[in-house]
Amino acid sequence: MPGILYLIPNTLGQSEAGPTRPPATALAAIIPLEVQALTARLDYFIAENAKTTRAFLKLIDAAQSLAKPLQEIQIAELNVNTASAALPALLAPILAGQDAGLISEAGVPAVADPGANLVRLAHTHGIQVRPLVGPSSLLLAVMSSGLNGQSFAFNGYLPTDAEQRSKRIKALELRSRQEQQTQLFIETPYRNSAFLEALANACQASTLICVATDLTLASETIRTQTAAKWKAALAAGKHPDFHKKPTVFLFLAQ
Repeated sequence: MPGILYLIPNTLGQSEAGPTRPPATALAAIIPLEVQALTARLDYFIAENAKTTRAFLKLIDAAQSLAKPLQEIQIAELNVNTASAALPALLAPILAGQDAGLISEAGVPAVADPGANLVRLAHTHGIQVRPLVGPSSLLLAVMSSGLNGQSFAFNGYLPTDAEQRSKRIKALELRSRQEQQTQLFIETPYRNSAFLEALANACQASTLICVATDLTLASETIRTQTAAKWKAALAAGKHPDFHKKPTVFLFLAQ
């Protein structure tokens, strides 16, 4: 019998810990105890980033104690550079009966994440796939934005070329207005300011734009206001504190 492929949520960033809030307490606020316990018993992981996965497993070890020493746990990488031809080898231990955990660099795996290709292949081989509960920056952003949570679309990254990006924003704004659909985006963190400026300039004045940064962390900030207000704030030099910080952008045309 094949093993099970568990989709394990990672934290969205370094959890706040200290003398009054030890790692176990900080982690429990983000990752359910049942998920921690299941993760602790696994000894094979497929990770977008081995380094961040080891850091996550150290937190799990402090809270739950890993079944094996960290150095004995196998971590295979699956990222944007992984060729499709390499995926069967990642599944081989699972087909041989070993349970495995798929972990993204942050948040839930297989959403805006190369792990989706592995999950699809697992289904073709009849491997049981079990998603586990944990933080998703996209859903948290929708929840906290005040925008339409009945209909929303995640568009990933937009073109970096200014003209193409503006055209794409305007096309999605038209769709948002016609369908009352919230549009979600992410951007490379060092380009956050340029992306917000592009949104504020391309969108109509009444369109609501939300900027959600460092979700679940102590530095979390969430702000929703019209494109006109964002444009005025940026012109006055009042940028959000989001430079090089993971951020979700959303808008809803009015």
